[in-house]
Parts: sequence; C-alpha cells; structure tokens
Amino acid sequence: MSSEELKDFIETASSVSPFRVEDDFGGGYVRLRSEEAERRQAIHDIRSSEDVVIEALRNARDAHSRTIFLATSKEGDTRRITMIDDGDGVPAYMHHHIFEPRVTSKLDSAHLDKWGVHGRGMALYSISVNCEAAYVVTSDRGLGASFRFEADTKSLGERSDQSTFPAFELMESGTVRVRGPRNILRTACEFAVDSAANCTVYLGTAAEIAATLYAFGLATLPPSMRAFYEYPEQLPVCKRLGLAADPDSFVQLSEGIGLELSERTARRILDGDIAPVEPLIDRISIVGISDSGSKAKTRAHRSKSNQDSRGLQLHPDDADALKHGIKDAYAPIARDYFLDPTVEPEVAVRKDRITVTIPIKKL
Repeated sequence: MSSEELKDFIETASSVSPFRVEDDFGGGYVRLRSEEAERRQAIHDIRSSEDVVIEALRNARDAHSRTIFLATSKEGDTRRITMIDDGDGVPAYMHHHIFEPRVTSKLDSAHLDKWGVHGRGMALYSISVNCEAAYVVTSDRGLGASFRFEADTKSLGERSDQSTFPAFELMESGTVRVRGPRNILRTACEFAVDSAANCTVYLGTAAEIAATLYAFGLATLPPSMRAFYEYPEQLPVCKRLGLAADPDSFVQLSEGIGLELSERTARRILDGDIAPVEPLIDRISIVGISDSGSKAKTRAHRSKSNQDSRGLQLHPDDADALKHGIKDAYAPIARDYFLDPTVEPEVAVRKDRITVTIPIKKL
C-alpha cells in the first residue's frame, strides 16, 4: 500500500482525520492543522464592526439557531454587541478555546457563502484579536448562547451613519439591489433576507432586545415554571428573562445573559412601556424598480408597520392548555414508537404563527 493509499484509508476509517486535525477537544470541536486552515482561507476578514456582526450571525446560523437576537449600542468610541441565540450552544469547557486560532466545530461542514468561507476556525479568533473584548457570556450544550463583543471604533472602524435603514429594490431582471450605507443595520438585514428560510433575526438596543426576550420567555415557559423555577442557568438562554417577576430580578437575569439594564428600564419593560421589536424581515420593504430607474408598482412588501408590532399575545393559561392538549394527543404516538410520553411540549408564539415543539426522548 502506497503512502497516499494509506492516508486515504486512515481518513476514510477515522471521523477525525489526523492529517487535518491538530487537537481533538471532543464534542465535535477540533483545532485544525495550519495547512488545513490555510486551505480554508476566508475571503472575508475582520476590518469593521459590521464584519464582527456578520461573523457572529453566521456562527449562530451554523449552530442551527432558529432565532437570533442582536443588541448593539455605542458609548463614546466603544461599540458593544451582544448576540443571543437558541442554537446548539457551546459546552462550558470550550468557552475559551473557541477564540483560539483554527478551532472549529465544522471539520466536515465548512462552506462558502456570499460573505466568504466559513468553518476554518479563524472568525472568532480574528474577532478576539481585533476587539477589546470577546467572550461567551453564558452557554452550554443545547441551551443556546450569548456572546459579547466590545470594539474600539478608533482602531476597528465602522460606518459613521449607523441609523439609516437600507432600501431594497427589485429590478425587472429579478435581482434585488440594496441601497444605503454598509452599516450594521444593512449587514443584519442582508443576512436576515439571505437566511430567512433558516432563522429569524431581531435587532435593537439592549432594552428593546430585553423586551423581546421577555415576551419570548412568557410565550414559551409555563406559568408553574415561571413561578417556582430556581435555576435559570439550566434554561435555554433565550427563555431566562421569562422568569423575571420584578425589576430587580429582571436586571439580574438580564446581566446574566449579557444585557445591562437599569432598574427603571426593567420596570418599563415589565409595564409594557418598551415593546418587543419586530423581526428584521418584517421591517424590510422591497420596492419594484424598472431597469431604466423609474419607480414601478411595489411587487413585494414585507413591512407590517400598520399592524400591532406585538403580534399575537397568547395568555399564559391558554398556552398552558394548548400544551396539555398536545401532550395528550402525543401520548398514543409515544406509546407506539417507544418514546417518553412525559416530555413537555414547547409552545412559541410568533407574530404570524404558533410553533409547537415536542422533544423526542426514547424510553
């Protein structure tokens, strides 16, 4: 057997190829060898706050997140970004390793998208090198994650105009042209459109995202859990604010997921004075424009600003009753397929739909 044939045999027989991997951390996380990382060299590097945002969003999407919450703020020259998702989560022992060079969980799933190669194990490392702070606030396997990034905009630049919302124009050729500064809003909107089939993105201030997460928690946690649950760190990150019973607990829970709020702001959220934000995809208007540049009739309009921005507000008791009904209906299926019939269904209320998730647990 030649050396090349031996190499092919080892790579085929082993799920973690020694020719591509320098360290195996377990749980699907590896550190790539230098030559493998170079082979995956990214087209896109970290040169601005907008680059930090797109890399964080891509990571969340690739971690199978269905919902991503992005809170941004700027104080002086410091840009703060907190990203919270309901994806696979990062095991505790990997919180520091994922910011090291060439560490990735995408040994066999690296891919090229419109922003470059993803999966070479360099994005989070590059973010940590270029930011003043980059760390996992809280996460564990199966619980989603909260990441925090802080950048000095004097050294890591960003667009001066961060308030202009992008305009999406549908050309007669069928292509969509985007206008507006390439700021964080545009970056997040382009990602939201590109990934609409896989995940929903929310963007706002820390207070707005906290209000959105609070509504998310209320819609997905049963009243009994909200009243008596004592271990918020064991809940998915996106649901923890649903346990808040008063401004003081709201502030503590918010800090635990990377959102710093005053007690006054927490009270305003609990009182409903600060409303949840809409998904980015619902804030986007796509206007039809002819190839000659003249305005045409609107062909697509995703904005729903004339509707109640809070969407459906399902009473917790009704959500609980729905869960019990689903649980009863699931029982005979669980019996026939040797599954655990005692699992608790999850009910998530969105603006335009109610999503029911039944965890599958074998007996």
